[in-house]
Amino acid sequence: MNAVLVTGADGFIGSHLVEHLVRKGHKVRAFVQYNSFNSWGWLDRCAPDVKGNFEVFAGDIRDPHGVCTAMKGCDAVLHLAALIAIPYSYHSPDTYVDTNVKGTLNILQAARDLGVRRVIHTSTSEVYGTARFVPITEEHPLQGQSPYSASKIAADQMAYSFYASFDLPVVIARPFNTYGPRQSARAVIPTIIAQIANGKKQISLGAVSPTRDFNFVQDTVSGFVAALESDQGMGEVVNFGSNFEVSIGETAALIAEAMNTQVEIVTDEQRLRPANSEVERLWADNAKAFKLFGWSPSYGGREGLKRGLAETAQWFVQPENLRGYKADIYNI
Repeated sequence: MNAVLVTGADGFIGSHLVEHLVRKGHKVRAFVQYNSFNSWGWLDRCAPDVKGNFEVFAGDIRDPHGVCTAMKGCDAVLHLAALIAIPYSYHSPDTYVDTNVKGTLNILQAARDLGVRRVIHTSTSEVYGTARFVPITEEHPLQGQSPYSASKIAADQMAYSFYASFDLPVVIARPFNTYGPRQSARAVIPTIIAQIANGKKQISLGAVSPTRDFNFVQDTVSGFVAALESDQGMGEVVNFGSNFEVSIGETAALIAEAMNTQVEIVTDEQRLRPANSEVERLWADNAKAFKLFGWSPSYGGREGLKRGLAETAQWFVQPENLRGYKADIYNI
């Protein structure tokens, strides 16, 4: 690959992906959200061996001209830019359509016009809704139980339509719940860790009975890279998950154990999703990812989750990292 464009490069997963690609010798162009502070998000704090070894393009995924300009000269694009917070989608759904659906359309159209050789589009396990069967294969029905998930279903279908209609070389990567260093406090694992790290013994959470298939960020990144470097999977949806199901309540207990403390969980009403919007169960079947790309998680199963949680907690408790999180405020 002459050059790889990563959208959402300033975010949680995107910044880890940029670092990984640079270390593998790829020429990387990082698409970051334009802002007047000239902030590159997490890339401002990237690893020393990566700093200065990638190009930055500041723009807006909703702007087709900027997207096309950013993609010029690139052989491949890894499209991660999206609005992802489910609670925020309840009161600002219009922004999710603009960013997730129209932003994806901009990526696809630019890739088609420029003859890009491979497009990895990022989906989410939330498109499945509450599991009708487990483990969840890629053939599971799609259920838009939140405006966020509905927007991602639309974006996924738009990506597939460009493959079916125009032979655009698209792979739809569907990671399950990714966690790890740098994740925002709008996600449950950083919420728990940040509260404990700030000395709280009563941890405010929403529903604790739903189950998730947590995927450590390095496993998600390796899945993206495996999809990028393969010639398989065109027009396919591929799950990236650990094939391990655990409840939110049990996850909180594992985090407390990793941080050598005991906590009490207190239900915070504002953190509860509307009843019909809560996704009660997610558990990934990851056989297709192994078949197509030879990918399997390094942090799979209970022991893998415990290792990943310990590494994540170790990062969060560093004062320079913890200062960036407002543990006493609910982050939607």
